[in-house]
Amino acid sequence: MRRITGKARDDILIEMKSAMDSQIGEDGPAVLTAFRMKLLTEECNGHSLNNFVEDGGTQLPGHTETDRLQQNKDTVFFRDGVRRIDFILSYLDDKDGEKKQERRREFEANLKKAGLELETEDKSDSDDLKTYFLKIHAPWEVLATYADVLKIKVPFKESDIPHGQDVPLEWLSRPFRLPGKVMRPQPDYFTSPFDKDKIDFFLIKNQDTFFPPSTRNRIVYYILSRCPYHKEDRKETDKKGIKRLLNNGTYTSAFPLHDRNTNEQCESERYHLYKNWARFLCFYKEQPLNLIRKYYGEKIGIYFAWLGFYTEMLFFAAVMGVICFTYGVLSYDDNLTSKEICDPSIGGSIVMCPLCDKKCSYWKLNSTCLSSWQSHLFDNEGTVFFAMFMGIWVTLFLEFWKRRQAQLEYEWDLVDFEEEQQQLQIRPEFETKCTDQRLNRITQVRAASWLLHTTCNTMLLIVACITGVIVYRLAVYAAFASIMKDSPTKKIHLVGSLITPQLATSVTASFINFVIIMILNFFYERVAIWITDMEIPKTHLEYENKLTMKMFLFQFVNYYSSCFYVAFFKGKFVGYPGNYTYMFGKYSRLRNEECDPGGCLIELTTQLVIVMTGKQVCGNIQEALLNWWCSRKARKDQYSRWEQDHDLQNFSQLGLFYEYLEMVIQFGFITLFVASFPLAPLLALCNNILEVRVDSWKFTTQFRRPVAAKAHNIGAWQEILNVVAILSVVTNAFIMAFTSDMIPRLVYLYAYHPGSEATMSGYINNSLSVTIVCSCCLDIGPIYCLRYRDYRYPPGHQRQYSHTMQFWHILAAKLAFIIIMEHVVFVVKFFVAWLIPDVPSEVKARIKRERYLIQEYLHNYEVEKLKIQLSQSFIIEPKPEVYTATDKHDVLSECL
Repeated sequence: MRRITGKARDDILIEMKSAMDSQIGEDGPAVLTAFRMKLLTEECNGHSLNNFVEDGGTQLPGHTETDRLQQNKDTVFFRDGVRRIDFILSYLDDKDGEKKQERRREFEANLKKAGLELETEDKSDSDDLKTYFLKIHAPWEVLATYADVLKIKVPFKESDIPHGQDVPLEWLSRPFRLPGKVMRPQPDYFTSPFDKDKIDFFLIKNQDTFFPPSTRNRIVYYILSRCPYHKEDRKETDKKGIKRLLNNGTYTSAFPLHDRNTNEQCESERYHLYKNWARFLCFYKEQPLNLIRKYYGEKIGIYFAWLGFYTEMLFFAAVMGVICFTYGVLSYDDNLTSKEICDPSIGGSIVMCPLCDKKCSYWKLNSTCLSSWQSHLFDNEGTVFFAMFMGIWVTLFLEFWKRRQAQLEYEWDLVDFEEEQQQLQIRPEFETKCTDQRLNRITQVRAASWLLHTTCNTMLLIVACITGVIVYRLAVYAAFASIMKDSPTKKIHLVGSLITPQLATSVTASFINFVIIMILNFFYERVAIWITDMEIPKTHLEYENKLTMKMFLFQFVNYYSSCFYVAFFKGKFVGYPGNYTYMFGKYSRLRNEECDPGGCLIELTTQLVIVMTGKQVCGNIQEALLNWWCSRKARKDQYSRWEQDHDLQNFSQLGLFYEYLEMVIQFGFITLFVASFPLAPLLALCNNILEVRVDSWKFTTQFRRPVAAKAHNIGAWQEILNVVAILSVVTNAFIMAFTSDMIPRLVYLYAYHPGSEATMSGYINNSLSVTIVCSCCLDIGPIYCLRYRDYRYPPGHQRQYSHTMQFWHILAAKLAFIIIMEHVVFVVKFFVAWLIPDVPSEVKARIKRERYLIQEYLHNYEVEKLKIQLSQSFIIEPKPEVYTATDKHDVLSECL
């Protein structure tokens, strides 16, 4: 290949100028237009001036080319049109920035010593007249050296293994498929770790395009993160890396360049991603995962693969949830319990005990008519089967994802990927900060000392916030209940005839709890990052895993604590008339909350809907407003490629971490508490369909191009999902047993119904205990019987206010239900996990076949190389021969 550098490039431009002088005339405008279109096409395809000249571009006008190289800045190349821009650094020339200037001089000098080539754009050429842009190019020698160090896999022969057989009835899926060139942007190759000593073994047709831009920017960032900026005579080991320079303001940003704009005139990889992936109208289409992986790297590709697969599996859970909810709607008229509560002769004649001390009045049972009907929609027999189905669905989702992940590992050439090759590289922060060490007495290995006890303090803060929310609930509950000033002969009216104290407290407390959650998120994020930084993890993988576990632990308590309180604590420690239980003792006057006569499940549903839906809506609104503001700031006219990307949002190293965290928190909502709200998977499905396209749109148009990174799985999130899946079986079993009113109804139906025919008539009267007050309290007779929710003996009985035998029967039934449900679901889960292999058999066979072929090719290459060396050793006077790169590659291919 002929590379245009130095004098050769000047000669070509002179020839092009002469061609323009001879050709300009009547056809001049047409020639110039064709020339510009040709150059545009070359740049859209990522080609430099080298490729253009090789295709016969020297016959086009040179003066136009010179103008283009000097004036058209919407390019991904240096001013010479040859060297590709692999990375951009920007900085401001501060008046009082002598130290920063010195750091930049030393840093850039060390970059040049490392082999990188630099080119600066003056601030006078920038849009704001303040920002300098430093363009960085990695030449072939640098790329080859670090590709060898990082063991980057590169192709050496096109794969001859055929793809899988066509799926039957494939025509049904055609509307959901994308064009072949988008789904498979490049052919399959046999690959091997790059080795500079075997450079002629690999398929190097063009050194400029052999390493794709994602690999190039990964190598450059590796150099930037380890390059020092101190003078050679000083040993300041902490002065190292671009990250530190960004933190102290020496540079304002560092990022690789996107392809050209997402328009039809330039069909680049970015354009295809925008057209086929980032638009909402493509929501029913499959994702171009191979193109995502090629453009952004495997780490981002695996995230979108997981998100898409999770969304597909949510469809089945959403269908079952809708069926369960539909059953509750259809059985609406058969709900005898709610009919008794709403009946004026039954619920209207039952007067309930006050909900708080002193200020609260008595109230009638039929005031909770609406909440009892609402509770039946979610608290019915179908909810039990749905809870068991979700326990099995979680297992199927995780097992099938393992298979999908194994398939992607094979297709993306990550089968032999080891963490030591990429993720286990030592972090620059560890190398510079880890100076205080101590000797481990057992392993005799020196380890870094790191901070402890901060996590415990943070957890105490979380518990304090939870306690504050509970105290609020108790205080507001008493305040709402005290507003009921109607006499016992009337219904309760509170801000309208449909709102009860329980509902008002639950709704307002849920909203306040949601606001507290969003505020604490800001705090927890910084605490988790600070703790992890103080631990000084040695590797990138270790850092991400530690941060993931801390953040999820904080968010788990933050988001789910209120739901756990309503599900398992509210209404369980109330006491009885004359001996109520108080949160901080009797003098605090904060009496523990009681459940509605229809149960606490509807309040858990309210809490779940508000927190889950509020989080999703708030997140989407925040993203929409931020993107709208950035789009307003974006200029409509054309300006330099690096300035366009500089104006985009920065995608931090932890950007993908927050995307995972958002989805895993949602996963917890639809599994841990799904028995209380079967429509949760449907809401999650609708949100995720939008989430995929919003995320893809952000990555394509709103974010700077992230630095490519490798990953063969979703990391620590896989273990977190497994733990949540197991915990969900336990929580749903306890919700159905202790939060739902299903078990007491079944015990009454089959054991305590007075008649010969098993019906639910009389259940409400059976589930309420009796207490007696004097006539002076109510002024409606000598004595009056009040009711409260419990199973206790009435006053006057020899065991008054102690639990009846029915209470113990119900408790035994609840415990038996938990044991049976957990064992059934766990047995099915483990059987399904055993039945479904993690790696498909076809993928295993392909992996073995590919390994065998690669070993055979490598063996043949070494043998032929040895033969050539031996034959040359017997030649006394070897004749000089000139081989081009193409000829040499053809010879080696024939040998193979």
